[in-house]
Amino acid sequence: MKATHKRRLIFFLMPAIFCSGPAYAERVKDIATIQGVRSNQLVGYGLVVGLVMQGDTTLAFTGQTLRNMLGRFGLTLPPGLNPLTKNIAAVAVEAELPAFAKPGQTIDVTVSTIGNAKSLRGGTLLMAPLKGVDGQVYALAQGSLIVNGLSASGQDGSNITINNPGVGRIPNGAIVERAVNTPFSEGNTLIFNLHTFDFTTANRMAQSINEMFGANTASPIDATSVRVNAPRDPGQKVSFASMIENITLAPDDAPARVIVNSRTGTVVINSKVRVQPAAVSHGSLTVTISENPQVSQPGPFSNGQTAVIPQSDVKVEQEKNHMFVFNPGVSLDEIVQAVNNVGASPSDLVAILEALKSAGALRAELIVI
Repeated sequence: MKATHKRRLIFFLMPAIFCSGPAYAERVKDIATIQGVRSNQLVGYGLVVGLVMQGDTTLAFTGQTLRNMLGRFGLTLPPGLNPLTKNIAAVAVEAELPAFAKPGQTIDVTVSTIGNAKSLRGGTLLMAPLKGVDGQVYALAQGSLIVNGLSASGQDGSNITINNPGVGRIPNGAIVERAVNTPFSEGNTLIFNLHTFDFTTANRMAQSINEMFGANTASPIDATSVRVNAPRDPGQKVSFASMIENITLAPDDAPARVIVNSRTGTVVINSKVRVQPAAVSHGSLTVTISENPQVSQPGPFSNGQTAVIPQSDVKVEQEKNHMFVFNPGVSLDEIVQAVNNVGASPSDLVAILEALKSAGALRAELIVI
């Protein structure tokens, strides 16, 4: 048996990050949102019926739910009868209530199994109330499920599963019953919150708004928020917000950052990464373990027994080291070229960057996820 310990990473790099052209302008609506204008999460519990021997088989509360539902229709089951059947499944229902959603509008819902139901394919969700965090019912969900997953099994125990058959969606499957009040129409100001906090971008946004509507119209609050004076009339405020969100500005570049995804082996480095003067020596170490068991035979008439004696051979190989010398302020493309010229792998690049970060020569944030 051989075991080789060697890191392998995939280095992902977009050619566009090497471009040094001017920053592209973006609309305010693409980089910020209005404070208070947000969606709300809804959740509920219900029953999916019409499953063909694919439903729950062990959960007692599935049968209890069916008993309660039938009781609301005036049907009383005998006390000792367990209505649990393989054609129904207990499910959790979730949806997202958009901002400004009004009663009568429809939203999409996602349905997921709670018990051991094998598949929701072909099932129909019975009416399920969807509640918010305050316990109030904001929507009612019902309808036939669309399931992309597939599961099949044979009598010999073999089975195959494609995607997830225990989760389905109902497009426009819930009707909004209650609206959520938003602070948009209240007061005479609007606060825009950046998706990514940045002092420079917040200041540029305020400057761009003031250039269009006059001085002191907008002022940055902090690295995330910009306060904008707006009309008090709701109709005028909608028109004003429409003009604000279509203003374009050039967001500031992201800070120098290196991101390593340890699960997929992906390394992403942005163009702002710089390195101070440094020299790094790096090489790869390979350890190989081989198992060669030996058989020991006892001597004639010794009353001994044949035994297997384990024997391990450990071999260590050290590849040729490479010396990297970086000049002051070297850029990302120069780092990658230096690594490629010596035939090093992306994993070598990660090790080099980690060493530079420890030595204080890497002017960037190193993030491992």
